[in-house]
Amino acid sequence: MTNKQLAVRLAVEPGTTLYHVRQLVNTGFLAQGDVRTGESGALEKPYRSTNMSWWLDNPLADTDVETRNSPVGAFQAELEEAGPGSITNVARFVLHLSPEQIEELEGKILAVLDDYIDSDAGRLDQPAHGGMFILHQLAQQHAHQPATGSP
Repeated sequence: MTNKQLAVRLAVEPGTTLYHVRQLVNTGFLAQGDVRTGESGALEKPYRSTNMSWWLDNPLADTDVETRNSPVGAFQAELEEAGPGSITNVARFVLHLSPEQIEELEGKILAVLDDYIDSDAGRLDQPAHGGMFILHQLAQQHAHQPATGSP
Protein backbone atom coordinates (compact mmCIF):
# COMPACT_ATOMS: atom_id res chain seq x y z
CA MET A 1 0.00 0.00 0.00
CA THR A 2 1.08 3.58 -0.51
CA ASN A 3 1.44 6.05 2.33
CA LYS A 4 -1.86 7.66 1.28
CA GLN A 5 -3.67 4.30 1.18
CA LEU A 6 -2.32 3.45 4.63
CA ALA A 7 -3.43 6.82 5.98
CA VAL A 8 -6.97 6.32 4.66
CA ARG A 9 -7.13 2.74 5.96
CA LEU A 10 -5.87 3.76 9.41
CA ALA A 11 -7.90 7.01 9.48
CA VAL A 12 -4.87 9.16 10.30
CA GLU A 13 -3.14 12.08 8.63
CA PRO A 14 -0.78 11.17 5.75
CA GLY A 15 2.07 13.03 7.46
CA THR A 16 1.69 10.90 10.57
CA THR A 17 1.58 7.76 8.47
CA LEU A 18 4.65 8.82 6.49
CA TYR A 19 6.63 9.35 9.70
CA HIS A 20 5.77 5.83 10.90
CA VAL A 21 6.30 4.27 7.46
CA ARG A 22 9.79 5.78 7.38
CA GLN A 23 10.49 4.39 10.85
CA LEU A 24 9.35 0.94 9.72
CA VAL A 25 11.48 1.16 6.57
CA ASN A 26 14.52 2.24 8.63
CA THR A 27 14.09 -0.74 10.97
CA GLY A 28 13.57 -3.21 8.10
CA PHE A 29 9.90 -4.04 8.78
CA LEU A 30 8.75 -2.41 5.51
CA ALA A 31 10.43 -2.08 2.12
CA GLN A 32 9.52 0.26 -0.69
CA GLY A 33 8.19 -1.54 -3.74
CA ASP A 34 8.58 -0.51 -7.36
CA VAL A 35 7.23 2.94 -8.18
CA ARG A 36 4.00 2.64 -10.14
CA THR A 37 1.49 4.88 -11.87
CA GLY A 38 -1.72 5.30 -9.88
CA GLU A 39 -5.29 5.69 -11.10
CA SER A 40 -4.92 9.48 -11.36
CA GLY A 41 -1.67 9.17 -13.35
CA ALA A 42 0.54 10.24 -10.43
CA LEU A 43 3.54 8.16 -9.43
CA GLU A 44 2.99 6.05 -6.31
CA LYS A 45 5.48 4.44 -3.94
CA PRO A 46 3.95 1.32 -2.40
CA TYR A 47 5.37 -0.33 0.70
CA ARG A 48 5.29 -4.02 1.58
CA SER A 49 6.00 -5.98 4.68
CA THR A 50 9.43 -7.63 4.76
CA ASN A 51 7.93 -10.49 6.80
CA MET A 52 10.36 -9.93 9.66
CA SER A 53 9.64 -11.77 12.86
CA TRP A 54 9.13 -9.71 16.00
CA TRP A 55 7.75 -9.91 19.53
CA LEU A 56 6.48 -7.40 22.02
CA ASP A 57 6.97 -8.06 25.71
CA ASN A 58 3.99 -6.10 27.05
CA PRO A 59 5.18 -2.65 25.86
CA LEU A 60 1.59 -1.62 25.17
CA ALA A 61 0.32 -2.23 28.71
CA ASP A 62 -0.16 1.45 29.51
CA THR A 63 -1.99 2.31 26.27
CA ASP A 64 -5.66 2.40 25.36
CA VAL A 65 -7.48 -0.82 24.42
CA GLU A 66 -7.38 -0.14 20.69
CA THR A 67 -3.59 0.36 20.74
CA ARG A 68 -3.05 -2.70 22.96
CA ASN A 69 -5.07 -4.84 20.56
CA SER A 70 -3.58 -3.39 17.36
CA PRO A 71 -1.17 -6.34 16.80
CA VAL A 72 -4.17 -8.69 16.92
CA GLY A 73 -6.06 -6.50 14.46
CA ALA A 74 -3.06 -6.43 12.11
CA PHE A 75 -2.85 -10.22 12.32
CA GLN A 76 -6.57 -10.53 11.55
CA ALA A 77 -6.12 -8.33 8.48
CA GLU A 78 -3.20 -10.54 7.39
CA LEU A 79 -5.41 -13.64 7.72
CA GLU A 80 -8.22 -12.02 5.74
CA GLU A 81 -5.80 -11.06 2.96
CA ALA A 82 -4.37 -14.60 2.84
CA GLY A 83 -7.83 -16.14 2.43
CA PRO A 84 -9.86 -18.86 4.15
CA GLY A 85 -7.60 -21.76 3.20
CA SER A 86 -4.47 -20.16 4.65
CA ILE A 87 -4.80 -21.38 8.25
CA THR A 88 -2.90 -24.62 8.78
CA ASN A 89 -3.26 -25.04 12.56
CA VAL A 90 -5.19 -23.54 15.46
CA ALA A 91 -4.60 -24.34 19.10
CA ARG A 92 -6.74 -22.84 21.88
CA PHE A 93 -5.78 -23.67 25.43
CA VAL A 94 -6.36 -22.69 29.05
CA LEU A 95 -3.54 -23.19 31.54
CA HIS A 96 -3.24 -22.29 35.22
CA LEU A 97 0.25 -20.85 35.60
CA SER A 98 2.31 -18.99 38.17
CA PRO A 99 4.41 -16.03 36.97
CA GLU A 100 7.47 -18.32 36.99
CA GLN A 101 5.66 -20.92 34.89
CA ILE A 102 4.56 -18.24 32.43
CA GLU A 103 8.17 -17.15 32.04
CA GLU A 104 9.24 -20.79 31.52
CA LEU A 105 6.51 -21.42 28.91
CA GLU A 106 7.31 -18.25 27.01
CA GLY A 107 11.02 -19.11 27.06
CA LYS A 108 10.40 -22.58 25.64
CA ILE A 109 8.08 -21.33 22.89
CA LEU A 110 10.39 -18.47 21.93
CA ALA A 111 13.38 -20.86 21.85
CA VAL A 112 11.59 -23.08 19.33
CA LEU A 113 10.61 -20.05 17.25
CA ASP A 114 14.16 -18.66 17.43
CA ASP A 115 15.53 -21.96 16.09
CA TYR A 116 13.19 -21.78 13.10
CA ILE A 117 13.79 -18.06 12.53
CA ASP A 118 17.57 -18.47 12.69
CA SER A 119 17.50 -21.23 10.06
CA ASP A 120 14.84 -19.66 7.82
CA ALA A 121 17.32 -18.50 5.18
CA GLY A 122 17.78 -22.14 4.20
CA ARG A 123 14.08 -22.53 3.44
CA LEU A 124 13.36 -19.48 1.29
CA ASP A 125 12.26 -21.78 -1.54
CA GLN A 126 9.29 -22.90 0.61
CA PRO A 127 5.97 -21.02 1.05
CA ALA A 128 6.01 -18.33 3.76
CA HIS A 129 3.88 -18.97 6.83
CA GLY A 130 2.97 -16.48 9.53
CA GLY A 131 1.78 -17.01 13.05
CA MET A 132 1.09 -15.30 16.31
CA PHE A 133 1.52 -16.44 19.90
CA ILE A 134 -0.50 -14.58 22.50
CA LEU A 135 -0.65 -15.51 26.14
CA HIS A 136 -3.20 -13.58 28.16
CA GLN A 137 -4.85 -13.86 31.52
CA LEU A 138 -8.53 -14.76 31.33
CA ALA A 139 -11.20 -12.62 32.93
CA GLN A 140 -11.83 -13.76 36.50
CA GLN A 141 -15.22 -15.37 35.81
CA HIS A 142 -13.47 -17.79 33.40
CA ALA A 143 -10.23 -18.32 35.27
CA HIS A 144 -11.36 -21.26 37.44
CA GLN A 145 -13.10 -23.43 34.85
CA PRO A 146 -11.62 -26.95 34.75
CA ALA A 147 -9.49 -27.99 31.80
CA THR A 148 -11.31 -30.14 29.24
CA GLY A 149 -8.26 -32.02 27.96
CA SER A 150 -7.16 -32.71 24.40
CA PRO A 151 -9.67 -33.47 21.66
